[in-house]
Amino acid sequence: MDLVSVDMESCSLKPWASKKKRSLKRVKSLSSDSIKEVEEEGCGKRKRSRVSNKKMKLSRADSDSVVKRNQKRRRKMVRVESEDEREVVHKADSEDSDCTLSEWIQRLKRKKRDKGKIKSGEYFEVDDCTTGNWISDQRRERLKAEHEEDLEWEDELEWITKLKKTSRSRTRNLCSNIPEHVTEDGPSSSHSPTSEVSDSLVKTGTSNDSTSVKTTSKKLKEGNVICHQCMKEGKLTLIVCSVCGETMYCRQCIRKWYPHLSEEDITDKCPVCCKNCNCSNCLNLNCLIETSKRELSNSERRHHLQYLIKSTLPFLNELSKSQKQEIEFEAKIQGLLPCDVEMNREKSSCEERVYCNHCATSIVDLHRSCPNPECDYDLCLKCCQEIREGSLSEHPEMELEYVDRGYQYMHGIDYAEPSSSDCIPEDVEAKPSAAKRSATDNGSITCAAKELGGCGDCMLELKRILARTWLSDLEQKAETFLASYNTSTRVLKCRCSALETDMTRKAAMRTGSNDNYLFCPESLDVLKEEELLHFQEHWTKGEPVIVRNSLDNTPGLSWEPMVMWRALCKNVNSTGSSKEMSQVEAIDCLANCEVEINTRHFFEGYSKGRSYENFWPQMLKLKDWPPSDKFEDFLPRHCDEFISALPFQEYSDPRTGILNIAAKFPEGHNKPDLGPKTYIAYGISDELGRGDSVTKLHCDMSDAVNILTHTAEVTVSQEQLSAIKALKKKHKEQNKFEEESSGECSEMEEELNMGEILSCENDETGSALWDIFRREDVPKLEEYIRKHHKEFRHSFCSPVTKVYHPIHDQTCYLTVEHKRKLKAEFGIEPWTFMQKLGEAVFIPAGCPHQVRNLKSCTKVAVDFVSPENIHECLRLTEEFRQLPKNHKAREDKLEIKKMVVYAIDEALKELEALSKD
Repeated sequence: MDLVSVDMESCSLKPWASKKKRSLKRVKSLSSDSIKEVEEEGCGKRKRSRVSNKKMKLSRADSDSVVKRNQKRRRKMVRVESEDEREVVHKADSEDSDCTLSEWIQRLKRKKRDKGKIKSGEYFEVDDCTTGNWISDQRRERLKAEHEEDLEWEDELEWITKLKKTSRSRTRNLCSNIPEHVTEDGPSSSHSPTSEVSDSLVKTGTSNDSTSVKTTSKKLKEGNVICHQCMKEGKLTLIVCSVCGETMYCRQCIRKWYPHLSEEDITDKCPVCCKNCNCSNCLNLNCLIETSKRELSNSERRHHLQYLIKSTLPFLNELSKSQKQEIEFEAKIQGLLPCDVEMNREKSSCEERVYCNHCATSIVDLHRSCPNPECDYDLCLKCCQEIREGSLSEHPEMELEYVDRGYQYMHGIDYAEPSSSDCIPEDVEAKPSAAKRSATDNGSITCAAKELGGCGDCMLELKRILARTWLSDLEQKAETFLASYNTSTRVLKCRCSALETDMTRKAAMRTGSNDNYLFCPESLDVLKEEELLHFQEHWTKGEPVIVRNSLDNTPGLSWEPMVMWRALCKNVNSTGSSKEMSQVEAIDCLANCEVEINTRHFFEGYSKGRSYENFWPQMLKLKDWPPSDKFEDFLPRHCDEFISALPFQEYSDPRTGILNIAAKFPEGHNKPDLGPKTYIAYGISDELGRGDSVTKLHCDMSDAVNILTHTAEVTVSQEQLSAIKALKKKHKEQNKFEEESSGECSEMEEELNMGEILSCENDETGSALWDIFRREDVPKLEEYIRKHHKEFRHSFCSPVTKVYHPIHDQTCYLTVEHKRKLKAEFGIEPWTFMQKLGEAVFIPAGCPHQVRNLKSCTKVAVDFVSPENIHECLRLTEEFRQLPKNHKAREDKLEIKKMVVYAIDEALKELEALSKD
């Protein structure tokens, strides 16, 4: 047998050998009985567990012989080099000649005795009195380092002991699955004092394993034994995947980045093979997984496209009708027939958006524009119609500003009376933007005044964006198609909204109502076609839908915020398109203002909590981080993971959803920003009353689906709970003082006969509390907020003294007491439920909703437009165009009319392609 020379600094036997040598030095006099006990104890440990670092080539023909060879214990010759001496320990190549602990001790004793270094039955002791003779200062440092290695070795032994129980079964599995590129290089093995584990389980960097095991793997040939996660090499214990045989993870990275996985899990199938590796390189790869969960047959696709065209055609007819009316006005102005009217085409690229200068609504095709080359004033057809009817709405600018009265006021300590300069009084309206405009007798319209963005001189001309007959041809083509096909819809009749089943969740306590229960299926069930019909029935009624365990459909990529941050840092630094990632802009929920905070400090507070000096919890949140228009670029792997988790992908998939109208925009056009978007925020279980981590009451312009991807529960100390309780009393006293000062008393009496509402806050498994209102209850909800708006607090904890729109202002959050008052006074209540980890919440367009985090939460959401809710999107667009000019919700970001046009066009093209197959 060939000799294998191993450097002591890199040898895997070094911790064992050095430890045993040092243990001999620590004993001054040891009797033969004691030595015998030590030998027996060592042999016992030796028998309990072994380490076997073997790797061999396996073929199906000789798999049985490989198993037998694995059961044999071979010996090899190892040359051990140390500073003082060189020992050659000969180990015979026999089955029964293992080097036990007792044999090792006896051999060492004999060699030392022969050299005259120690007397028989007696060992020298290293103490203070002999330090000068035997040990130098350098020697002492070396002993200290060896002691530290002992501690590391003991930690290593703990891990090896854990593998002992499963080593035999795993070895048998590996013997039947060893890849062909592994070859056996003689009967070599590497020993450890306590167990035998296959080399495919553990590799120690720069160890003698590389001399005893050879593979055709490029990494091992070149000596690149590195951790896949941190890319470090050296003295690391690496866990090797038994599936691919190449990917390795060090123990430190497993503990830090994969705390939910054991080392046995990594061995059985590594994160790379599972497609959920969160190293920097893998996080920046896309297309690793298939995001679509259900393949549609041609007949299903055809049915969905027919359904989409049938649902959207009425809105296309309405748009075409308004354009024909405007052409008739233009024909009257020019004294021509409508068919003879010529319109200049607006010079604009596909990526350019054209908005109305008055109402900020997106323009699809026909509009009126100023011919003055120095003026770029545009007016939509809706505003033209209102000018002729004399009903053009004015848009005064918002002048409401909240004053920062300081830290003491926000915490209820300073009872300052509201000042007249704090915000605009309720009875004082802002000045209108301009005088009323009117059209001439023949219907022509003059350009707006200079203060409104126009020139005030020229007559507006009718212009077009699309080809002359493109819209009318599209309308005719869609009508012809529907007339030639049977477009009857399949309807599934169910009554689960009124019953409690395993697929429903109670969310309201409305008397005499049949919609107190929400449809709540499992994520695996939604892949069935009948469940899509079930979803459509509830969705058509405007009911929210909750899908449980959505993350079960994904490979399991980590959504821990620090993992996302690492991936984001690499992309941002490589593109140089953003500032340093060490700082983030967070929103302080108490003051409702942005604060700059160190990124790591923010995420530490996410898991451990933060508080002010008075122990009041500090609630911070990151909204839309990273920016939603960069989400797919900066976090491509997380984007794919999120899309693969989406239930009912026919609607929700932002890329290929066949019933998602927003996904029908043609390539090259400037698409609206619908996400995905991330929402990372702190949370606490108790309702604080002010400064809660909430998304205030609002209404999205489109449909949306929100998935809770990660949570962290923060423990609140008893001292902090007492401080919170005391501060809450001060808040109530401050509220009462300010209400008396303003001459209005709150009706929030506990004796008031309020209706019961559903409370879910005792559910410890939930992480976010949702309140979603029905569309038919919106008028009463708005009336309640207008009546009680001064009881709500917004920026810097100042009372809300002016309401422009009760819901779109996003200045109110209804607490439990407010919801009780709402039911008592107006007889309405929301659907209230807890969102649990992995659950997806579908929110229909037009349903006002609010959210409060009971734990630190990471949510990811995406907007979509379903055929069933186009009418609600158009209604909300009309509401937004009536808001003040500088209102944050006023801009038409959705462009729903343009979506409808392109959705029909794309659906007809897809149907033509299907008919050819």
